[in-house]
Amino acid sequence: MYTVLKKWAVLCILPIWFLFSIPEMTVHAEMDISAKACILIESATGEILFEKNAEEKLPMASTTKIMTTLLTIESGDLDAEFRVDNQAIHVEGSSMGLQENDLVTKRALCYGMLLPSGNDAANAAAVAIAGSIPAFAEKMNAKAKEIGMTRTCFVTPSGLEGTGHGASAHDMAILTREALQNETFREICGQTSALVKFGNPPYERRLYNSNKLLRMYDGVIGVKTGFTDEAGRCLVSACEKNGVTLICVTLNDPNDWNDHMQLYDYGFSQVQPVTLEIPEVHQQLLNGVQEQISLKIENPVVIGATKQNISGIDYKILLAPFSYAPVKEGEELGKLEYYFNGIKICSLPLLAENAVAEKIIPEKNAIMKFWDKLQTILKNSNETRERENRNGRNQNTEIHCRCGILFTAQGRKIN
Repeated sequence: MYTVLKKWAVLCILPIWFLFSIPEMTVHAEMDISAKACILIESATGEILFEKNAEEKLPMASTTKIMTTLLTIESGDLDAEFRVDNQAIHVEGSSMGLQENDLVTKRALCYGMLLPSGNDAANAAAVAIAGSIPAFAEKMNAKAKEIGMTRTCFVTPSGLEGTGHGASAHDMAILTREALQNETFREICGQTSALVKFGNPPYERRLYNSNKLLRMYDGVIGVKTGFTDEAGRCLVSACEKNGVTLICVTLNDPNDWNDHMQLYDYGFSQVQPVTLEIPEVHQQLLNGVQEQISLKIENPVVIGATKQNISGIDYKILLAPFSYAPVKEGEELGKLEYYFNGIKICSLPLLAENAVAEKIIPEKNAIMKFWDKLQTILKNSNETRERENRNGRNQNTEIHCRCGILFTAQGRKIN
């Protein structure tokens, strides 16, 4: 059972002039985006900074592999070798170079999906995890529903066209925001190249990332390119500056590299990095050498603040009524959750600032135990004697009362 404390999150030690320096969001009239649909969001809050047809469902080509890779990572056992499904890897389009009977790991397949955009890697991962491509598509759609993607339908793990396969730009931003919270995904998608081991027998070879934006714009940390004749050029990227991360999605965009750079120039002009308040939190302790302990979080939350979003941040503290000693330094004792306009944006562990030992009650020696026993015997003896005395007094009183009645009944003496 947890106690929930909810408060408004104020900004940490911000002077008044800083609050007034947070820019109002404005749309640049001269900004001409070629994409059929696009969106730019602030990653921490999910706030939309710019959008165009962002809710329209469109084919999204190989940016689909963001979901496939995330599910592959979440399935676990990333470094266990297995043999690829020979039928699954025979697929058209871009490839990581899998051959029949190759030995591979899920981690290698994740590199194969996010760097060279291997359709063979996506199919191999899907069959390894779910047994078949349709079964894996069911997992993709279940995950999409779980994280709030409402205008999305996954049919293939690679992004090659399937009937109904598509997503909105907004949904792809939601997916990318979720994926970037996974450290393994974040590490892989930001690499321009990597040595990956697979084959029969496995050997190392270098895979290169098709996302040129990693080298074109300072601060870009990923995530995925895509192209088919039906979808056109699709690009999902993320960029980080001064602790603020923006996510940009363009669908069917012939000028995607330049559009992303233009959108980032605009987006970072609209926000200021702000560290959210870290509340002072204490937890009550039972059976400890101290009665309470201070809690901390390790990584403060930085958001890209605008005047529109700054008043929409609050937090909840989730704590049990008390904890038992001993407590280790850094032990998790609760949660700190931040919300933007009522929607949870992150959950951070509340950790013990220091260790607290259990209170030790010293064991009594033989003399103290004998003295305690003797006191108990004497106490019981005294209580017995007092009960006997009370019983004697009660009997005397009863006799006296009866005698009195004999001599005073009806107000006259009885002879």
